[in-house]
Amino acid sequence: MAAIDISGQAPGGTRVHLAEKLPLNTPFLVQVFPVYACNFKCGYCIFSVDKSKHGFISDNALLDFNLYKKCVDDMRLFPDTIKVVRFVGIGEPLLHKKIVEMVRYTTESNVANKVEIITNGALLTNTMSDNLIAAGLTRLVVSAQGTSAKKYKEVANTNIDFDKFVNNLAYFKSNKGNCEIYVKVIDTALDDEADRQLFNSIFSPVCDTIAIEHTVPLHDAVDYTEVLGKRDSLVTQFGLPVKDVQVCPQPFFHMQINPDGKIVPCYSWDYPKIMGDCRVESLTNIWNGETFREFRRAMLDGPACASKTCAECTIIKYRLFPEDDLRNDAERLKLLYK
Repeated sequence: MAAIDISGQAPGGTRVHLAEKLPLNTPFLVQVFPVYACNFKCGYCIFSVDKSKHGFISDNALLDFNLYKKCVDDMRLFPDTIKVVRFVGIGEPLLHKKIVEMVRYTTESNVANKVEIITNGALLTNTMSDNLIAAGLTRLVVSAQGTSAKKYKEVANTNIDFDKFVNNLAYFKSNKGNCEIYVKVIDTALDDEADRQLFNSIFSPVCDTIAIEHTVPLHDAVDYTEVLGKRDSLVTQFGLPVKDVQVCPQPFFHMQINPDGKIVPCYSWDYPKIMGDCRVESLTNIWNGETFREFRRAMLDGPACASKTCAECTIIKYRLFPEDDLRNDAERLKLLYK
């Protein structure tokens, strides 16, 4: 069966209007950053530039499994079930030797409605697929980098056995049970309309949903001139009109667990502020603590009031969904974050 094309849509499905739900006593999304390393060096990503230009990312490269178990135990203390626990961050999650155990501990603890991994899929062997499916993974998101081994070398500076890669995805789909598989690619990894059609013909049979997303300038350390060419980024990663961000919504619904146990409020690697340390604090206390509350309150006055990093950040500008836009509710919300 051919995959459903969700290009131009929110890949996670229908979103609620965030402003109507705030303040949240439980985050919608907990993002887990398990490993600061990657087997690809994609030209649009931070791993394409020298590590000296990354700035501070994490004191540790690997998230300790016992620390992660402590975090999941903390998640049980939230009054509501988390919507999504997502393994991603700055790197390739499948490089973590305990990734299957992490997924299993999360699903068996019943702390989230969905448990998902975002991966380049190159390490997805049949054994890995069997183990992830058995562990209860809800959703596998695979970022493809083109329609051939040659294109992978060009985009990701990596040699892969492309046919084996596609066959491994086919194996996952054939054995996935209730797990959903979503395959996406950025538009600059495709040459023309014929290549777009080729992408769909190759990957549609091996996934449930599929999309072509837009390359956008997310990282200041990366020179996007060559990547984007003459194309202006007039749309978001998901094909929506670009708008100036008056209030970043991320800290209001999301928290990220870094490999060193630090908790940050957003997807940016240039962190605006550390919200806490889960090695010595519970996730619930961090989420409901003064540091997070004060940061959210400052954000309601605009990104520049939250931090210099927020003032210069372009990530949410190119990833903003209309349902998350808080600009028209900022004054009302200030009363709730005194």
